[in-house]
Amino acid sequence: MWMLHSATMLPAFLLLFFMGTSSRLSEAMSRDEKNKLRNQVLEMFDHAYQNYMDHAYPADELMPLTCRGRVRGLEPSRGDVDDALGKFSLTLIDTLDTLALLNKTAEFEKAVRRVVTDVRLDNDIVVSVFETNIRVLGGLLGGHSMAVMLKESGRMLWYQDELLHMAKDLGLRLLPAFNTSSGLPYPRVNLRFGVRGPETRTGTETDTCTACAGTIILEFAALSRFTGDPTFEAHARRALDFLWEKRQRNSNLVGTTINIHSGEWVRRDSGVGAGIDSYYEYLLKAYILLGDDQFLQRFNTHYASIMKYISQPPLLLDVHIHKPLLPARTWMDSLLAFFPGLQVLKGDIRPAIETHEMLYQVTKKHNFLPEAFTTDFRVHWAQHPLRPEFAESTYFLYKATRDPYYLEVGRTILENLNRFARVPCGFAAMKDVRTGSHEDRMDSFFLAEMFKYLFLLFAEEEDLPFNVEDYIFTTEAHLLPLSLSTASNSQAPTLVNNMAGEELDDSNFEWTCPNTRLLFPDPAFPRNLREPIRSAVDKSCPHPTTHRDPGMGRPPLRAQDFMANNPEHLELLRRMGVSLIHLKDGRVQLVQHATQAVSAVAAEDGMRFMQEMMELSSQQQKEQLPPRAVQIISPPFFGRVVLTAGPAQFGMDLSKSSSGVRGFVTIAEPYNGCSVLSNGEIVAGRIALLQRGQCMFAEKARHIQKAGAIGGIVIDDNEGSSSDTAPLFQMAGDGRNTDDVTLPLLFLFHKEGNILLEALKEYREVEVLLSDKARDRGEMLSETEYEKMLIFEEGGTRCIIYFHSFLIIILPFITLSLCVYNFFPFPLLFPYFLTWMSRIHI
Repeated sequence: MWMLHSATMLPAFLLLFFMGTSSRLSEAMSRDEKNKLRNQVLEMFDHAYQNYMDHAYPADELMPLTCRGRVRGLEPSRGDVDDALGKFSLTLIDTLDTLALLNKTAEFEKAVRRVVTDVRLDNDIVVSVFETNIRVLGGLLGGHSMAVMLKESGRMLWYQDELLHMAKDLGLRLLPAFNTSSGLPYPRVNLRFGVRGPETRTGTETDTCTACAGTIILEFAALSRFTGDPTFEAHARRALDFLWEKRQRNSNLVGTTINIHSGEWVRRDSGVGAGIDSYYEYLLKAYILLGDDQFLQRFNTHYASIMKYISQPPLLLDVHIHKPLLPARTWMDSLLAFFPGLQVLKGDIRPAIETHEMLYQVTKKHNFLPEAFTTDFRVHWAQHPLRPEFAESTYFLYKATRDPYYLEVGRTILENLNRFARVPCGFAAMKDVRTGSHEDRMDSFFLAEMFKYLFLLFAEEEDLPFNVEDYIFTTEAHLLPLSLSTASNSQAPTLVNNMAGEELDDSNFEWTCPNTRLLFPDPAFPRNLREPIRSAVDKSCPHPTTHRDPGMGRPPLRAQDFMANNPEHLELLRRMGVSLIHLKDGRVQLVQHATQAVSAVAAEDGMRFMQEMMELSSQQQKEQLPPRAVQIISPPFFGRVVLTAGPAQFGMDLSKSSSGVRGFVTIAEPYNGCSVLSNGEIVAGRIALLQRGQCMFAEKARHIQKAGAIGGIVIDDNEGSSSDTAPLFQMAGDGRNTDDVTLPLLFLFHKEGNILLEALKEYREVEVLLSDKARDRGEMLSETEYEKMLIFEEGGTRCIIYFHSFLIIILPFITLSLCVYNFFPFPLLFPYFLTWMSRIHI
């Protein structure tokens, strides 16, 4: 399927295409093969873990290229990345429950003893509240959960909640960060001194990311319920309440960065990747762990908006929270790879399959998922720090569908790790996936998450030491028991409920925790979703094509000839498998399903048409122009009303005109300007008003220019459109030479166009200035006109009077009296009046 968003001639677009191809259903993997892959996971884990213990412990992380530990302060600073390091043997704590899950019980017990004996938290060091919470506090709580489970089964009888005591100690050290008026935590805290005072070297920050403040509730609630101290859960709930209160109420989206004091959004782009990702995850998982319905209601509200604005299957593209139809970027970051797994947990399988398949195809192109990649699946940021999110989603999709295809995906992950990332002292992050170069880092999350999910993917039920269904995974894959939902925490505050008046479409949520066999009885369902995406991403894959016979003539429709309102063109698109959708912001979306074309040749014509549209759009994007201005200068406006206008990519360039084009406006007849004007004699010497649609913009320009117009303004026919909510619209040519168009042509959205039409309706003669920017009235009006405009200001009140010569001569006192009576104490008028009369020559 191709999808192309267009502003009738394409200021921005999103492109995909789905082709129907045939392939066999994924064949079931044998038990022996699964066991072999499971054992390979265990061997790879041992290689990474043992090298950390041999060459790095008790340092926080392993540097696998130089075979030594990374100690903060001894190595060159890496900026914010180092905020995860706190001299608390980060990798060992992060790996505790992985050891238990992988059935390495003896090593787990040894590791717990090491943590209890060796790790100290009273360090004069500034750490990230977010990273320390999910990695260290989560690791201690996950380790405690495993130790309790083993103790109940007769192992580790010596254990007396030592890890839990350390977790509470750490929680108390994080609490000073929450000492803000909003309840949102500071992004950093000094483990010994908190956030206040010069010795803390922190506490001056004003901003934090949404995920940083919203990914606390699982660990803090678990700590409260394990210890019986409600303080921690109360602080986490307060932070979530504040984020919920500050969501954008129209779009129900949240921004990426927020001021922790005022609650103002600093970065207003919204997505499901870096900066926001785990906020959404924790709303749903908090409902699962704690049983509070309002967490689910909040998640469902956000999820509906994500699927409405951000999800463009299989892509997930950031938007602006106040203008959610406006894309914020043309690339995606790798952290969004967790989202298909979250969709599985929510029960929305179809988009999870689609997005996961897109990620898999990108992975196959580059061996790993680049840290960021563009909408056409090229590398944007080339690093890959061995992130586990893609493996996480792979495991959850396999668990939901039991499709052996996902076992093959897991095999690919293993093979790529061994082939490209494995080094003698562990596994090294990729510095550049394009060249295969390494970076001297192996983050703790690699051991905490990657091997957990891969082991679970290939393990049979009997291979597991406990039932994982009794636990929930945190964002760092730490295991918290679901039994905590029944633990007493009666002092925790009730969530703020301000959802009155908000109604959700229940059909979007009726399949939470679904039976996938009931929903999708066709075993080929996942495959049928994946195949088109495979073709869309991997453009280098050979596809069967049917070549057009040279004797058949030119294609039925070329991109440069296309008109969205031409019925014949729409019928040609239908035959080629292309459909057209008008979006609310005035853009046009083109979607191609090659399998819906009337023939193979028509499908190929459709593909060619979409490629031409892409090239045309790309060319026009390179010619992006700034907005223009339509300024109403006739009385009683005098330039105070300025309407934001879109430019044309042809005709007079207003940026090269010092004075712009000034004239009275007249509505063209016909209003669409698609034929010779019937009121040409009236339009001559004036600026013509036209309605969008029915023909190309260049055709409208030629008709009014032939009639003698000095300029044109095209008004959008899409009711309700506005420059406040829609991206800048610029009018493209018709694919032909437009050098013959010499007048300026500007575009007004419906709202701004109505302002101009209402002014024309009320005052009949309305003069405007078309320019590259709004002009000062002293610059815009002549000296005579400026003298005829009196501006009285008193206490912020303004009276503007435009005096025609005959009015000045005959009725000066009447005119002045009207102004005086409404706005001014009478004595103030005399100096103005005397000055005024001295300038009048009768």
